[in-house]
Amino acid sequence: MRLGRIASPDGVAFVSVEGPPDDPTQAVAREIAEHPFGTPQFTGRQWPLADVRLLAPILASKVVCVGKNYAAHIEEMGGGTFEDPVIFMKPNTAIIGPYVPIQLPADADPVHFEGELAVVIGRPCKDVPAARAAENILGYTIGNDVSARDQQKKDGQWTRAKGHDTFCPVGPWIVTDLDPADLAIRTEVNGVVKQDSRTSNMIHDVGAIVEWVSRVMTLLPGDLILTGTPAGVGPIEDSDTVSITVEGIGTLTNPVVRKGKS
Repeated sequence: MRLGRIASPDGVAFVSVEGPPDDPTQAVAREIAEHPFGTPQFTGRQWPLADVRLLAPILASKVVCVGKNYAAHIEEMGGGTFEDPVIFMKPNTAIIGPYVPIQLPADADPVHFEGELAVVIGRPCKDVPAARAAENILGYTIGNDVSARDQQKKDGQWTRAKGHDTFCPVGPWIVTDLDPADLAIRTEVNGVVKQDSRTSNMIHDVGAIVEWVSRVMTLLPGDLILTGTPAGVGPIEDSDTVSITVEGIGTLTNPVVRKGKS
């Protein structure tokens, strides 16, 4: 099932996206009553996908990110490896949906894209063994861990550099029946391929990540875990377009704009 969140003429709703998602003229969005967790109940209302606007597919209480999870990315950034996952957080105010502009701060340069597979938590959980991680996952979507590299270097930690509003594009929907073990992941900027890898290259797989994070903090329905980015990260500039494709999910696309200087 593809679970999404839309703005329609009747308001905002969770939906199931049915039909060919790459052809909005044929796909429909069926409204889900209340929320998508558990067994979704449908209201009976639906809209052609072409007549609604896709929003970020979930409202997360928190966004937990994994750094240094692809060996080739560690090499390109000049960092060392770690036995355990390296985690940090983005505020939920950084989340935006498909086609919403990434806003580059006037005082940040360079700002990099980071295409990632994102895990969506499906139930409250704590201290989850890796072997039981799937029982607590609603599904998978795509994330972009946008990062202001100069601020990251200057601050010596990552909160400001990765926490700006619009620095966490997510979407276009959540796929519930997906095996995350070996999926192609590709990022393009203005149609040029910049990242091209597979999730099988992750140092820590999804089960290990959920186990590690849930040891530290209780995870709630809708929480997002971004699982790390492959090699190939690079700068984005005003008027660019970033598209991240994950096999079995689809493509998350966002334009880029530079905020005016004060």
